[in-house]
Amino acid sequence: ANAAQALGMKVVGYDPDITVQSAWQMSSDVEQAGGIDDLLSQVDFVTFHVPLVDATRHMINAERLRSMKDNVVLLNFSRNGIIDDVAVVEALDEGKVYAYVCDFPSNLLKDHPRVVTLPHLGASTKEAEDNCAIMVADEIRDYLENGNVRNSVNFPKVYMKRNGGHRLAVVNENVPNMLGQISTTLADSGLNIIDMINKSRGELAYTLVDVGSEVCQECVERISATEGVLGVRVL
Repeated sequence: ANAAQALGMKVVGYDPDITVQSAWQMSSDVEQAGGIDDLLSQVDFVTFHVPLVDATRHMINAERLRSMKDNVVLLNFSRNGIIDDVAVVEALDEGKVYAYVCDFPSNLLKDHPRVVTLPHLGASTKEAEDNCAIMVADEIRDYLENGNVRNSVNFPKVYMKRNGGHRLAVVNENVPNMLGQISTTLADSGLNIIDMINKSRGELAYTLVDVGSEVCQECVERISATEGVLGVRVL
């Protein structure tokens, strides 16, 4: 968005799940659309930056293509399946869509005169590999030092800012009353809870608890012995 703005383009965006951090990084001149259909009716070039999930599969179909401006250009470097290839080829043949640029070559697209297909190499660039290595190191360090979990394949995403106190990280089965039992054990040990976060994913749950004083070994052993608790770390 910022690069297009720098080229002198008027930029309109739509993201129902935008984070505060992402919003701060974006130019204040980017206009916000009221929804995806509102956006598609306004623009001459459309770029897509979404994951492929049930809600986004074929989000650009024949009906939405018809609602766009004539001679629109579509650029998809996110995921194959977001745009219905059959529908976009029909729109290209009819002249509704001027060009389609993507990095998902297929037999249907690769020989079309108005389709530009590129190899899907984003994850193999030097910049991407460097960024991946840095990301892995940062996230492992954050887990070891603070207990925060990001981009795990089997754990929920959990992040809680450190306040300088003592922290417990508890892995447990996703069953009722686990938080109550953990809180009771901490209270019995004379520990005041300053902050707490709990998230679950499937059969697993993960809890971070910040307390006001040092956690004794007896307290750790009591929590560890609680039925359903799989692991406890003091950070």
